Amino acid sequence: MDPISPLEQALHAARALVLADLVAGEVAEADVVSLVEESVAQRRWWVEQWPDGAPFVAGLVAQDVQDALLERYGRWPLCPVCAVGDPHALEVAPELGADPHWVCSEAGVKVAAVGSLGSVIGGPAAP
Repeated sequence: MDPISPLEQALHAARALVLADLVAGEVAEADVVSLVEESVAQRRWWVEQWPDGAPFVAGLVAQDVQDALLERYGRWPLCPVCAVGDPHALEVAPELGADPHWVCSEAGVKVAAVGSLGSVIGGPAAP
């Protein structure tokens, strides 16, 4: 049996991390999970063209899913840090880099690594 290629490992890891964040926010419905699968399929081509980008895939999939959710449902994930003001979504940083995190740009803080939102949010979130 052939070992799983590093590219496939990166794609599987990205899928798992983003799904963990969706589950933490209690938004991992079938149609939302389909958005993750669509992003992973699109990013497979991207990472095949640029194998050195494999460490960036998790952040890119998170951004893809966030963008797709915004178009269909609304902001996700909502910031758990800011208790006052209008609700706002976290952002992925770096936009293109390894070790992606969810950050609150308004407070200027890292909230959690992509895949670790469950450690900081306690209840349902948008969409």
